[in-house]
Order: sequence, then C-alpha cells, then structure tokens
Amino acid sequence: MSDLPDLPRHPDDTDQETEEPMTVDVPADLSPELNFDTLPPEVRQLKEDARRFAQETVKPLVQQLDQAPAEDFDWDVMRRGHEIGLTRAAVPTDYGGLGLGMLGVATALEEVAAVCPGTALVFGATMLGQAPLLLSGDPRLQARYLPLFSGDEPVLACNAVTEEDAGCDLIIPANAPHARNVMTARRDGDQYVLTGRKRFITNARFAAFASVFANMEGSPGASGLTSFIVPLNLPGVVRGPVADKMGYRACLGSELEFHEVRVPAENMIGGEGEGMPINMAQSNMARAAVAGISTGVARGALEQAVAWAGERVQGGELLRRHQFTAAKLADMTAKVDAARLLYLHAANTVDTQLPPPAYEPAVAKLFADRAAVDVADAALSLVGARGYLRSYGVEKMLRDAYGTRIYEGTPEVLALTITESLYAEDDAE
Repeated sequence: MSDLPDLPRHPDDTDQETEEPMTVDVPADLSPELNFDTLPPEVRQLKEDARRFAQETVKPLVQQLDQAPAEDFDWDVMRRGHEIGLTRAAVPTDYGGLGLGMLGVATALEEVAAVCPGTALVFGATMLGQAPLLLSGDPRLQARYLPLFSGDEPVLACNAVTEEDAGCDLIIPANAPHARNVMTARRDGDQYVLTGRKRFITNARFAAFASVFANMEGSPGASGLTSFIVPLNLPGVVRGPVADKMGYRACLGSELEFHEVRVPAENMIGGEGEGMPINMAQSNMARAAVAGISTGVARGALEQAVAWAGERVQGGELLRRHQFTAAKLADMTAKVDAARLLYLHAANTVDTQLPPPAYEPAVAKLFADRAAVDVADAALSLVGARGYLRSYGVEKMLRDAYGTRIYEGTPEVLALTITESLYAEDDAE
C-alpha cells in the first residue's frame, strides 16, 4: 500500500486550539440569481482546466481505461487531475482547496464525464467522502483530514454507506427501522468499535479514509445510524476484491470489511444516531454533482453522433440533412441542454442553502440520468453497426449511462423524494 499517504495522528484535546467551524467556501458572486451563461470566474477556470485535462490526458486513454483488467488503476491520470484541483474542488481555501462548492464540482465533472465518466467518478466519490467533514462544521476534524488533499500527490476518499442487505433503506428515513444486517458501532470508553461490511464502495481500494455510516448497537434496523471518519489504515480494516463492472471501469469499486475496528470517539460526526440527516444532506449535495456526470455522458454521446452525422453520406446526402436524423439530433441536444440547466440550478441551490435541499438535486439527477440513457441509445442507433464496436466508443457511453441510475439514488428513490416535496405542506398539517 505504498501509494497511500501517512495519515495524521489523533491529538489530545490540548494539542491544538479549537477554531471557529469551517463550512464550504462559496464565491462572493454566487447567488440564487446566478446567470448560468456567465459562471463565476473561479468556476469557469476550473471548468476550462477540466476540459483540457479530459481532452488532452484522458481522451487518448479512454479505450485502455475501459478495457483494462478490473483491478487496474491509472495513478498518472489521477495526478494530472489532482494538479488542476479535482480532488479538492469543494475543500475550503483555508485548508488548501479551491472552495468552489457543488457548482464548481458539477461543472468540472461534466467536462471529464463527456470523455470518461469513470474517471469523473473517482473525483466525485472523493468529494462525497469529504462531504460529512464539510457538513460537520467541526474544525478539529476538518483541520486533520481536509489538508490531505492539498499535497503534491493525489489522495482519494470514499463514502461507505451501501451494504449487502441495506442500500435504499439507509437513505430513506421511513425505511431505516426495517433495514437488515446493518454494520454496527458500540461505544467503548473513548472509542467506538465498528463491525460489518460495506459493498460497492467507489475508491475503497485506495482511499486514505472513509466516511462510514454504522448503526448503534441495540437500535432497530438503521434507526441509530451514526457517521464516522475512519482512516483505512486502522487495524481490522480489510479492503475486499474489486468488482468487475459493466461500465465506469476507470474507477474501482470494492468491499470494505470492518473487524472490531476501533475509531476514536472524536471521529464521530454529529452525535450518536444523527447519521441519517447527514446521509440525506450529503446525498443532496452529491446528486447535483452526479447530474453533472450524467449530463457529461449524454453530451459525449451527442458529440459522437453529431460528428458521425456530419460526415456520413446516405442517399447522396449527409446524414444530418435527413429529416429523421435532424429530428433525433435536435431532441438529443434539447435533453443535454435541459439536463445542464437543471444541474446548474440544483448545484447553486445546494451551495446557497443549509441544509442542502432535496427537491432540486433529485429532479436534476432524475432528468439527467434519463437523458444519459436516451441520448446514448439514440447515438448508438444513429452510428449503427460501427457504434456497436468497442473501437468507436459509443457502446461504452451506453454502458456507462446506466451506472448513474444506480448510485446516489435510483429513479424510484428519487421519485419518492420528489413526491414527498410535492406533498410537504399537506404532510405538515
């Protein structure tokens, strides 16, 4: 594990002064009236840097990243992305980050995902691993872990929620008491002892730490869900095998096993049993960013279809001049543009409201996920037989498109979230 950084020790309370709580930096000109045609300068700069990174570094390696063995991971690509700030885009500037919030993260991830969604997800999953720290307002934990992402070498994080028998039950409060076989935590002096297994955890293979959600012993289901920051070099942590996935193959997903892992009590975020609100808040943050990835998938597929229709001749005319093709391209374009506006609005709303709202990110992700599948499917149809070949990359976009429909909220979970918002006033009466 030589690629992993040395993690900071856990100082006593007397080792450092307690500072004012830190929160995610928001650019001064970021407001609910944001004009999405003129992004804040810092966000625009990261977007441009991400586009160059995607086109110059990632694009030449796309097929190699997709067709490599499941266990392969390209650290050189991560280093280049780290250099422009993709591992620390949401980290406050006081801790060496860019402080751009979800607007910066989502716009950058769209650029990378338009070329390789798997690469985008590595950076997105790192942000999700940071999310509980960003939400915590705990200066001690933030000062201990967030500066890790501003060093010379890339550091990854992961977020450990999903389990074999508990996925959606850990993000739907009404389902929490019915969750089965949830990872447990118990207090033992000044430590918590964590036992259980997490599955399908992006970045778990190489992450320096995980944001882990475990249920307090004695609480039904997941009703005692509690959040912890867990360094993954602690005794008892076992990194499981890498999953051989249909898409998003540039990022590695694997299991994490916790065998009586002792975590300092000071690494708990919030309090015992307060993990569900944290989990919901981080999901709302992440859904805005994931909608950016889905939009990138759709855009990448559209760009390939546009290029093909602009050079392919059928019936003596360029394919794009055929009415049916033009209608298809127009519909694809509308879906990409609409998805972008929805995720920009959602990201801006998340950045300017505490706690992060549920409705806008859920709507953005629901629409963008569907747009990714629809546009990638239409692109494959337009390109035809060549699109079915791996060498053209269109079939990869369709495989990748289905990934975002699973993580950070399936369409069914998003539908429940949106519907609850529609009836919120009725339920409050």
